[in-house]
Amino acid sequence: MLSSRVQVVLIAGLLISLGLGLTLYKAINLGFPLLPGEYSDVWTVETKANFRPSSNSAVEVELVLPKMLAGWTNLDEHFASSGFGFSIIDDQADTRLMADSRRARWTRQSLDRPTTLYYKMQLYRSADSTQLPDFPVFNPVQPRLKPDQQAAMERLVIKLAEKSSDQERFTSLLIQEFLRDSPDQDTLFLIDSYQEDALTVIMDVLAYRGIPAHQIRGIFLEDGRRRQTLSALVEIYNGEGWAILDPRTGNSGLPQNFFIWQRGEGTILNVIGGRNSSLEFALVSNSLPVKTVVGMGQRSEEVDLLDFSIYALPVEQQGIFKGLLLIPVAALVVVFMRILVGVRTSGTFMPVLIALAFIQTTLIVGLLIFLGLVGVGLWIRSYLSHLNLLLVSRVAAVIIVVILLMAVLAVISYKLGLDQALTVTFFPTVIVAWTIERMSILWEEEGGHEVLIQGGGSLIVAVLAYLAMSAPIVEHLTFNFPELMLSLLGIILLLGKYTGFRLSELHRFRDLDVK
Repeated sequence: MLSSRVQVVLIAGLLISLGLGLTLYKAINLGFPLLPGEYSDVWTVETKANFRPSSNSAVEVELVLPKMLAGWTNLDEHFASSGFGFSIIDDQADTRLMADSRRARWTRQSLDRPTTLYYKMQLYRSADSTQLPDFPVFNPVQPRLKPDQQAAMERLVIKLAEKSSDQERFTSLLIQEFLRDSPDQDTLFLIDSYQEDALTVIMDVLAYRGIPAHQIRGIFLEDGRRRQTLSALVEIYNGEGWAILDPRTGNSGLPQNFFIWQRGEGTILNVIGGRNSSLEFALVSNSLPVKTVVGMGQRSEEVDLLDFSIYALPVEQQGIFKGLLLIPVAALVVVFMRILVGVRTSGTFMPVLIALAFIQTTLIVGLLIFLGLVGVGLWIRSYLSHLNLLLVSRVAAVIIVVILLMAVLAVISYKLGLDQALTVTFFPTVIVAWTIERMSILWEEEGGHEVLIQGGGSLIVAVLAYLAMSAPIVEHLTFNFPELMLSLLGIILLLGKYTGFRLSELHRFRDLDVK
């Protein structure tokens, strides 16, 4: 019978070898980059079309597929159509819509439950360009207005025309008018009478002015975003060419992180035989070589058995795992600091959760928020101890107090314009409450000196874990090579059998004469 030490060494060696072996296999055979920034950023965009059946009749769903504009290239695309007939339609569209149209069509004879259809594509920017192809110029259709609407629109157009030198400047002033905190009465009247979003009113004002204009709909690429909806830009013809303006700011030009889904008018999602339809997007970005992404959908089953990448998961889950896969790195930091260095912390893995909060809040802001919450919480907890409450009631009271403190801090920060402090909500409420409770008990039993030692140790380890998790090379390796978690597990098992001196004990026993 092998001793436990030998068993741990064998298991740890196997795990470390397996993790490193799979990593080298993916790097050498499959072309996964070992270092970030070697290749282009590849975006995975997952589209979800949700709807409910309106009756027990035939269902037909059409989704307009994006054209690759402004330097974007589509590497791969997948459609989920379980139980549906599926086809791709390429045809010529109205010149006011697009030069051509490519649509995905799902059909089914009957449907009796809410359904979600998926479309996933992987794309990257092959050229840093914001140039768009020519688009036909058309005469704007005058909006149908009531007499009072027409009078208000006429006054608004005259006022803005006096301040503008060309069509683009007029459009920018028009957008800024609708973005003002206190727009004039004509603008307010148009918004109220339309009972629609401001962009609809802006498009009608441009048509009334005689400016050819249409919307460019797409998505802002933000890593890890889930349940994002379509955004819109305004494109106008200024007499010489087409110009793009952002209705959120009034700025000109196509934003670098904006991916165009449709240029021109028309419905992107059309559902026949359904109701309450909606379109949502989930996004995740990775640094990968183009050839690797192209080959991901063409691997054999034998390769898939060894490929531990999580790209096959839905994009929403990919974004979640991007953060979860960093936790083992923080756990290794905690194990190293406690077992080898000898740093005492308040709780075993509480520093890991604090470090996760630091990733969302940034380090300095996170430290200030955490120290403020714990400091005020300890003062309130000291009062609760005089009430002689039972443990369960006391902890529940502390949790409620922590939530109230977070709410007060968020409101005050918002009023003062301190947007970074609004990230206080990323701190784990229960963990902060338990930290306050543990430190209070420790204060009563061991004194303030021990609280400072364990509290300071916790923050030191949390900061080190944050620095490790936020390193670009660590983020890259943990997501693209999750099999390295096996190697981390093996290292942690080996550290678990260490029984020698800690680094902090070298100072403690410095006077011993060891020969």
